[in-house]
Amino acid sequence: MINKKAKIAIIGGGVAGATTALYLGQREVDVTLFEKESNLVSGPPFCHLHAGGNLYREISDEQCIKLLKQSIDFLRFYPFVVDYRPTVIVLPTEDKGTPNSLLPRLELLIKEYDKLIEQDSKNRVLGESKEYYRCYSKEEIETLQLKESVDKPQSSDEWMIPVAKSIDLDKVQFPLIMVQEYGLNLFRLSAGVTLSLEKLKSVTLNKNTVVHNIQKDLLHNDSWEISYVTENSSHKENFDYIINATGFRTGKIDDMLGVPCKRMVEFKSAYVSHWSSGLTTLFPEIIFHGERGTPQGMGQFTPYPNGYFQLHGMTNDITLYKDGLVANSLVSCQPHLNPNFIEKIDKSWKNDEVKERTQNAIKHISKFIPSFCTAEVGSKPLFGAQQIPGDDPTLRVAEVSFPREKYARCEIVKVSSVLDMIDTICNELIKLEYMDEDSLSFNKRYSNSLDEKSIRERAKLIATDRDYPADLASRNVGE
Repeated sequence: MINKKAKIAIIGGGVAGATTALYLGQREVDVTLFEKESNLVSGPPFCHLHAGGNLYREISDEQCIKLLKQSIDFLRFYPFVVDYRPTVIVLPTEDKGTPNSLLPRLELLIKEYDKLIEQDSKNRVLGESKEYYRCYSKEEIETLQLKESVDKPQSSDEWMIPVAKSIDLDKVQFPLIMVQEYGLNLFRLSAGVTLSLEKLKSVTLNKNTVVHNIQKDLLHNDSWEISYVTENSSHKENFDYIINATGFRTGKIDDMLGVPCKRMVEFKSAYVSHWSSGLTTLFPEIIFHGERGTPQGMGQFTPYPNGYFQLHGMTNDITLYKDGLVANSLVSCQPHLNPNFIEKIDKSWKNDEVKERTQNAIKHISKFIPSFCTAEVGSKPLFGAQQIPGDDPTLRVAEVSFPREKYARCEIVKVSSVLDMIDTICNELIKLEYMDEDSLSFNKRYSNSLDEKSIRERAKLIATDRDYPADLASRNVGE
């Protein structure tokens, strides 16, 4: 007997919380989503699928295979979020590794991709498996240097032309490797999921709302009593089940419920630059491998329309911070970030730091793309704190845990893990007879019924509302 009156509370409207609310809401589960910000998906930045984990040489093959499957699921669930452009993997001459050392894993991923396509032809969302990656020799790159860039690249060669024309060939190893690792647009995700949730009668969306206490209801011990403040008004409400999707603040909810935990939190930032030379050229994303935490840390060059580029540099002077990784203590599940990071998250950045770190990022990328040295600060950084379950900072695959009855703790590290997380939560809800087992059918998963114009307009409004250029809400393929 399914209890259709069961009420589910989801605390946190990031990727995990908002997607869970959408998934459950479309199955007519009674959901209330609490989000303290004015719009959804406002946590740590993301910019690509991680379709196979190619950015992380240090993680296991098992994690890479799982990321491949999860990325395909995510792309099928949110097709309107994807920026269909490839990623180029580059190893600097100073790097200890070699491009050829990456090939066995890429071949493994092709085999796994083939298996997924055999299981369901709709999984063919990363192009043909035989085109999952392609290697470019120095001679091929030099030939592409002589070709003219095209307005709308269609082939691998056309995407590679601007790379060939801009990269310093003396500072990189060959071959260069192009992978079907597509981009993701966080502002389009925020827009699409918000528009979808607003249409669902079974979802109550409480934005600008702070949950300040959770306890077992004294009269009905089977239910949770949530105390929250919205629009300067205090409220209390009972729920049958709680889903904690508060991201780096997950430990605060754990503390309210008195559950055990072991986690870390890391503050990271990506920098927005504007490059006048890149106004009309469509680039792929370019990844320059390097050792994390050293001056040679990995660099990421992520393109947006009209000359905007998002930059990562895995050094302590750019994306990482010397005191940015912290763990929980014996007395609290919530790791305590340095107050200056909380200041950035909750209030604002200091202009001098924005300028200094963005210029550091530009300099980092300019080692390999010399002409990029003319780029300038484009806006404030994209930033946030990321939770990492356990004590392994290299962990990239995690989903959810259940430390207490009728309580799910979301623990995703990468956005593409969210659908596996939801499946696991749904299995718990089915056991409790809050959901019908038929609801888990993949064919019933979210299919976008929103029109492109609505997504585009809302995404640009969200970007400008957060003080970012509207171009960051657009796909690199041009709109």
